[in-house]
Parts: sequence; C-alpha cells; structure tokens
Amino acid sequence: MSAATRHGLALALSFLAGVSLTTVHAVWAEKETATENSKLPLDELRTFTGVLDAVKQDYVEPVKDKDLLENAIRGMLSNLDPHSAYLDTEAFQDLQIGTSGEFGGLGIEVGQEDGFIKVIAPIDDTPAQRAGLRAGDLIIRLDDTSVKGMPLSDAIQRMRGKPNTPIILTIVREGSQKPFKVKLVREVIQVRSVKSRLLEPGFGYLRITQFQSKTAQNLEQALQELEQQNKNPLRGLVLDLRNNPGGVLNGAVDVADGFLEDGIIVQTKGRGNGSDQSFKATPGDWLKGAPLVVLVNGGSASASEIVAGALQDHRRALILGERTFGKGSVQTILPLGNGTAVKLTTARYYTPNGRSIQAEGIEPDIKLKSLKIAADADTNFIKESDLSGHLSNDRNGRTDGTPPDDAGSKATDGETDSTQNDYALYEALNLLRGMSLLKNRNNG
Repeated sequence: MSAATRHGLALALSFLAGVSLTTVHAVWAEKETATENSKLPLDELRTFTGVLDAVKQDYVEPVKDKDLLENAIRGMLSNLDPHSAYLDTEAFQDLQIGTSGEFGGLGIEVGQEDGFIKVIAPIDDTPAQRAGLRAGDLIIRLDDTSVKGMPLSDAIQRMRGKPNTPIILTIVREGSQKPFKVKLVREVIQVRSVKSRLLEPGFGYLRITQFQSKTAQNLEQALQELEQQNKNPLRGLVLDLRNNPGGVLNGAVDVADGFLEDGIIVQTKGRGNGSDQSFKATPGDWLKGAPLVVLVNGGSASASEIVAGALQDHRRALILGERTFGKGSVQTILPLGNGTAVKLTTARYYTPNGRSIQAEGIEPDIKLKSLKIAADADTNFIKESDLSGHLSNDRNGRTDGTPPDDAGSKATDGETDSTQNDYALYEALNLLRGMSLLKNRNNG
C-alpha cells in the first residue's frame, strides 16, 4: 500500500499540552438502509428532552442551549473510552495547527486516569522533559486548582498559554512518599521528529521523538547522512522509541516498511466501513539486513508500538527495554461541518502475528530497567589481576605478570558521554557489536 493511501489514517494518544497530533479527516456517511443499531431510541430521547426542558425551565441560573447540548455530547463521548472526545471550535483548530510540528505549551503528552491527569510521555527538548517529568506521573493540581474530575480538555487549556508564562504542576510519582511541585515555563514547542548520530565507527543511532507524516522521509535521510559520515554502510543501528507517544499511523507504517522487505506491518479492525485494513511492506531495507535494536519503555505508545510490534513479529529487530504503554486503538477525526469535530475510537490495531496490544503493550525481547551508569562504575569491580596467586598472562612471551602494552587502554572511541551514561543505550550498542560479529562469521 502506498504512502499516499496510508495517509488517510492517524493515531492520536489524546491531547498534548502544547502538542497535537496529525488527524484523520472524514465525513459522516449516510446509511441507505436502517439497521437495528441505527434506529432512534425514542424512549431514551424523550427522557433526554425532558431533562433538557427541566434544566432550561427550572435551573437556578439560565443556561444557553448550545452549552447544554455540547456538555451532553462531551459526557456521551467521555464515557466511551479515554481517547474519544468532542472537539469544540477552539480545540479542533488547535489540533489542526498541531500538524505543522510547532506548538505552544509544555511539550507533554497526557491522558486521564482515576480523575487525574496522567503523563504518557514528555517530549524531547521541551519544558516538561527538562523539568524531569516522567511517563506515569500523575498531575493532581495545576497552580492552585485541583484537576480531580476536571475534563481533560479543560486541563489542557490551563496548561497551554503564552510563551514565557509560568505554571506550577503538583505531581504524584510512584515511589515518592508525598506529592511535589514542579515549576514550568511555557514556550513554543518545535518538535524535531528525528535525531541521529554515530555511536562509534560502524554503529548508528536514530531517535524518533514523535511520528509525523514525514518522519520516514526524515529518517531515511538521517540514515544516509550517517552512512556518509561513517564512509561505509552501517554494521548496526539503534532505533530509540523511548518516550515516543505516537503520532500518525502512516508515519509508523512507513518507518517499519523501511526496515522490512515484505509481509504485514499492522492490521486495523473495527465496525465501520473502511475500518478493517491491512498495511503491507514493500521491497527494500534501508539497512540491507544489518542488525537492528529497538529501545522502548513505558512511554512508548501507539505508533511506536506499531513499529516495535512489526519489527518484533518479523524478527527483524531485537526489542530492548521495558513493556510499552499499551495503546492499541485508532482514533478518527470526524468533522461536523460547523467548525467542530468528534475524535472517535473506530478500530483496534493488531501486529503482524495478530496480537492486540491494547492495555497489554509490547513485551521486549530483552527486559531492561531504566538505569544510569555512574561515571566511575568500572572502578570498583574486582578483576582477575586483583586475586592473590593469579596466573600471569603469557601474551607476547611474557610470564612475569607484566601486562601487555595495551592492557590498560579503554575502547571508548566513538562512545559519547551520553552513551556511557545511558544504560539501555550502552547495552543496545553491546548487543549490536555481538550481532554484527555473529552475522559476519555466518556470512564468512
């Protein structure tokens, strides 16, 4: 399936406080014949109109019809699932503006849990990320206002604002004894979808912060630049999807396609017309079969899980890290023709092997907790040479215990400080070295 065809669907995790995801534009289709599900529930509608009339006539203060009906729509959608919502004119415009890749706010992907606002993932290089917010954090207050029971859209509007204006979030974090406050300063968020660098000669690193419509194109270009910098094809690649909250479906499909030669990438299944779709890979592997390690964690969601699941099912990559977020549903934006829209969950998606990861997530091939390596972590390990009566090394004919000339050197060429301090990335690089060595031996 071509990229142009794929562009018709998108995944949206929820709203971003300062970030909005690309949407699906669709229209309501008229049904030619009525079905049991489409028949109007007359008794329930009479009850609804009765309540509406009672509020209009007897509520202590007058309420506009528009407000009453919009609130009724919000209530109807909010009780379906956490991702379905009514978008008024302002919210719909914000969502459309968000597709440009430049946003105002905090740079934090949020959802709702138990009446509070839950951090799904902070976006790289944003106030939320720099302040140390983590996936799973619960926001319980915005400045002095409790968010308990507050509609998600209202909370998002409070977190948005003019650049350079402050806001204080009160956070509850698992493992912390009591809530703590974090002061953030709003700014214009410019999301750079793809970041890249060489970890060491032969091994590259690509990070996707969020899936946009041109992410695959940017990723392929970054990969070509890495190979030019390396002066040879890469022997292995780390694809970092940690804290990537998702994005558009076609961006995820195109990225997975870039590493696969054939087969299904993802399937969507729903009740509506066009909901059942299967997206397949086309010939051509950007890495030409070189080893691939994908990093994930609890902040990897939606489109990130599509890529990880596809590469895992096809055994094209090793998935390293923590269980992912577990959002396996598709949201479609349905414009209503008056400047408003409905964001409705219309399908579930399934990995090539038919796995639904909704509320389950992708289980990594190699589990790894989020740890950091201390700068002097290797100075406290006991070595063979520290043991009393150890055998000497007879390399180069030496039997007197004198170490060889290069024994004290460290193979740190090309390893950046961030690689050394990032435990998961450090392990991913080690895996790539071993996978590359094994591949070369098998080819030899």
